[in-house]
Amino acid sequence: MTNDILQNETAQPVAVSIVTMGCAKNEVDSLHMGKALEGAGYALVDDAEGADCIIVNTCSFIQSATEESLQAIFEAFDLPQVKEGQGKVVVAGCMPARYGDDLTSALNEAKTFVPCSKEDDIVAVLDALFPQRGRAASAHEAAPLYSAYVKISDGCDRFCSYCTIPYIRGRYHSFTYDQIEEEIRACLARGAREIVLIAQDTGRWGDDFDEPSTLAALMGALADAHPDTWFRVMYLQPEGVTDELLRTMAAHDNICSYLDIPFQQVNERILKAMNRTGSRASYEALIAHVRDLVPGITLRTTFIAGFPTETDDESQEACDFIEDADLDYIGVFPYSQEEGTLAGRMEGQIDEDTKEERARDLRAIADSISRVRVADRIGQTMEVLVLGREEDGQLYGRAQCQAPDVDGVTYVHKGAPGDIVTVTITDTLLYEMEGE
Repeated sequence: MTNDILQNETAQPVAVSIVTMGCAKNEVDSLHMGKALEGAGYALVDDAEGADCIIVNTCSFIQSATEESLQAIFEAFDLPQVKEGQGKVVVAGCMPARYGDDLTSALNEAKTFVPCSKEDDIVAVLDALFPQRGRAASAHEAAPLYSAYVKISDGCDRFCSYCTIPYIRGRYHSFTYDQIEEEIRACLARGAREIVLIAQDTGRWGDDFDEPSTLAALMGALADAHPDTWFRVMYLQPEGVTDELLRTMAAHDNICSYLDIPFQQVNERILKAMNRTGSRASYEALIAHVRDLVPGITLRTTFIAGFPTETDDESQEACDFIEDADLDYIGVFPYSQEEGTLAGRMEGQIDEDTKEERARDLRAIADSISRVRVADRIGQTMEVLVLGREEDGQLYGRAQCQAPDVDGVTYVHKGAPGDIVTVTITDTLLYEMEGE
């Protein structure tokens, strides 16, 4: 037996902490990296201060996300063990994918960079950084996971003029049913009662297979295979809202009657400049059609305020649409000028104060509408997935009309985390609900 092998058998396992920035898709990527590292004998820890290696899984979709990721990286550099040369920082995810070699000189304290496309190689990357490492005796028991995100595809082919995703994540590709099913079974083994299907463009699932399939076929098969599990789909572009999908949702009680359809704007000129299709009339018709085929469905959308060349009248058109449209939730974001995008190079950029003012106007209308829509649920009976307890012991969860992280929670008075309980809504406060 060689000295290297003896050393590896007696060495302490490397403790790794993964810091995740950005959206739910990054959370899924971090989960996959963590599972691979645990399987290879690394020890995952929650506290970055006690870690031999800190992996910062970055987001750079918009400038503010890049700035938050940079802050997390600098905080990792400032950890005592890193400053003393005992800890190593790895920068992964969207920033290395977007900025490439430019990061090497800007963040020279990082030991290496792992873009999205190389995250599957994370074990080999860390093996190279810790050649004499030991192996953890056993992986720590994973915490219960009552609601879980599962990616069904990656990449995007739309090339909206304001968006960096195609340059970060590459071209669109669907994951197979078997890959998705395997991921779901792993989540169910950890106690998941809700599976949230996500991607950059969920509505395209299956159209790139040799034998094309559809999102409706996927959701129907999953709902039939797991009748006691809620399924929810997010990030569905307007073109992906098909009658087949709506009928599948209506036919399955365990498919949440909920759609998140980003409109971004309603003015045809601005939508064309965004490299998107649609109009106020077509979106109003789509909303009415969805509600006709799936009565009681909850609808969310997002809007971008202050896109280049947007006039006051075009901004007001968005306000009028939000005020009149039959929607439940509306997310609003000021336009972010992103390097490398077509919109970022356009003439007619709008100043930050004006963008923020237009976003505030849209949010004010959106909040007033959502407050009324949520209050209208008082007296309704609905199922709630219990997710946990507040510090004071108050149980909380989400109903099918509430998506993770964006639509508030429902406070309940019975059950335990992981239970699905039936309650009557007795009170609301903006997005939050209370059920008994």
